[in-house]
Amino acid sequence: MDLTVGPNQFFWGAETWRDFYAELADEAPVDRVVLGELVCSKRLPFYQADIPGAVERLQAAGKRVALTSLALVTLKRERKLMAELFETGLEIEVNDLTALAHLPEGAAFGVGPLVNCYNEGTAAWLATRGAGRICLPPELPLTSVTAITAACPAPVEVWGWGRLPLAISGRCYHARLHDRAKDNCQFVCDTDPDGREVETLDGQPFLAVNGVQTLSAACANAAHQLGPLRNAGVSALRLSPQSAGFTAVCRDFRALADGRMSAAELSARNLPDAPGGAYCDGFLTGMSGVAWSQAG
Repeated sequence: MDLTVGPNQFFWGAETWRDFYAELADEAPVDRVVLGELVCSKRLPFYQADIPGAVERLQAAGKRVALTSLALVTLKRERKLMAELFETGLEIEVNDLTALAHLPEGAAFGVGPLVNCYNEGTAAWLATRGAGRICLPPELPLTSVTAITAACPAPVEVWGWGRLPLAISGRCYHARLHDRAKDNCQFVCDTDPDGREVETLDGQPFLAVNGVQTLSAACANAAHQLGPLRNAGVSALRLSPQSAGFTAVCRDFRALADGRMSAAELSARNLPDAPGGAYCDGFLTGMSGVAWSQAG
């Protein structure tokens, strides 16, 4: 089973960003890397000039590379950025279907997990449009994953690790929290490199926010579902970047996929650095999304 590193969902400084992808290129045993800005176009200028170097280094290390589109395009300059992505010659991972309007005729593309591909018909339509790979939304149970994979001619990928992307909004939660306007946010989201947890009125972890994005509070971990996913025909697992211990996560998932490590050992080893300090895999098992199949 292949391992894909999805785009970084958070706002890190340029040096941190460069170091992360350099280490990923040199030390992480993954097959494919998607990079670029998924969440907020205002973050892109901080590291945009470093993307070509990161692409070159990753490709030299034998990794396939794709660039992500934004998950929500609302401005003219964002539409321009979208169009320019297709001029790079790299595979583009579409996370907003408006990107298809800029797709050169006959060009292949990937589909990210923020596209609402919830059934066989949608997956088949995307494949006919040229989708060479589809990463399914993380809310799907294994029964749906199995049905889509059986009907889809393109390779199917499933979320394997990291805080789950649940929603994108026009409102910036980080700016609002700090009494700032969205247009004058002063990039306060950089204070939470793995997102900021949101609690219920009872003090229970509920969600996490990341600028305009809503994520799960817990870290999704599909390690214990690897066998059923493989039997369902899933081609790859997606691992989502985090600020600490990510190379170890990649190595351990490679060992798990190769049969050299158990899911229990992987989960125990990586819990200290897991965002939120807790795991979930409830969407896959058909329980509530926050549920963890190994609890108790």
